[in-house]
Amino acid sequence: MTQSPDFHLETLAVHAGVEPDPLTGAVMTPIYQTSTFAQTDVAQHKGYDYSRSDNPTRTALHGALAALEGGQHALAFASGMAAIDTILRLIKPGDHVLSGNDVYGGTFRLFDKVLSGYGIEFTFANTTDETAVANAIQPNTKLVWLETPTNPMLRLSDIAAMATIAHAAGAWLGVDNTFASPALQNPLALGADFVLHSTTKYIGGHSDVVGGAIILNDTAIYERLKFLQNAVGAVPGPMDCFLTLRGIKTLAIRMAQHCHNAMQIAQFLADHPAVAEVIYPGLESHPQYELAQRQMRGPGGMISFILHGGEAAARLVARDTQLFTLAESLGGVESLIELPAPMTHASVADSPLAIDPGLVRVSVGIENAQDLINDLKGVLNRL
Repeated sequence: MTQSPDFHLETLAVHAGVEPDPLTGAVMTPIYQTSTFAQTDVAQHKGYDYSRSDNPTRTALHGALAALEGGQHALAFASGMAAIDTILRLIKPGDHVLSGNDVYGGTFRLFDKVLSGYGIEFTFANTTDETAVANAIQPNTKLVWLETPTNPMLRLSDIAAMATIAHAAGAWLGVDNTFASPALQNPLALGADFVLHSTTKYIGGHSDVVGGAIILNDTAIYERLKFLQNAVGAVPGPMDCFLTLRGIKTLAIRMAQHCHNAMQIAQFLADHPAVAEVIYPGLESHPQYELAQRQMRGPGGMISFILHGGEAAARLVARDTQLFTLAESLGGVESLIELPAPMTHASVADSPLAIDPGLVRVSVGIENAQDLINDLKGVLNRL
């Protein structure tokens, strides 16, 4: 499909990167389940040769991802962590990375427990505070890394302001856009150099595939990342790419329902006497509510909250809900509930990034909102 700035997200999600199969006319992108491709000449190779280097199903996914984020280039990976690791391979020993101090536990583990052992310096700062970020910049800073909204505290950073600070220091800005998805936020348009996604989450949308993606505009850096990906082998299989493409087609309508349901649930939680605090960018009580209104097209499907009963009450709620499945991950059509401290963020325990053990995180699905509220109410009313 020829891309056009006149196409809306709903249209891009269905058509971008996808053409009918030239051999059969198949409307859906075929799963090119092959490891190698026949060559016509030894010395004059053109096209595909080996599926680690590229694969037609993956090529279609690249086109869709680039279109959704408004970027020139995209690379799909075997996981979001593989994508982050590949970006960090642009950073050399002695370089400095400034990261948000509220990042996903797996990101912190990669930075603090793995890459710091190879001579890369890391500082963790509050990226909601422009002054704190500017003060944390060092002469050898090469990358500013942030999530917005963050996982699991749902803090927002001003992407345009962060880009200005990073670029003034000669550094790149990388933005993990997983929680917002391309349906709600496009960091490249706000000055980011890299956009990162765990496509496992909202982009895939059905809890049946693990993947990651990088989207960017700089052709030279894209070629370097593509080389690194091929050299290391951090690639998704064709079936993974097919499932992700399938998920993308309904991204716009799914995100609309996620936001609709989450807003109703957040309002219910804010009014319940058992709940001490609700963290949701769609509520006026959120510290960055005005930024959310300006930077995002919707507040998203993630809610975090703290109960008056602390950790014991949180464990009860996480265990006893019926429609909210106790499980890690997020962004699927089904609603999930978890306690980040012992689950997704266990790797930041005993660090400055440690999470309140009484914090509950919910990924609101696309079920009926009242059914979800009734599920939570039945447990909360027992506290």
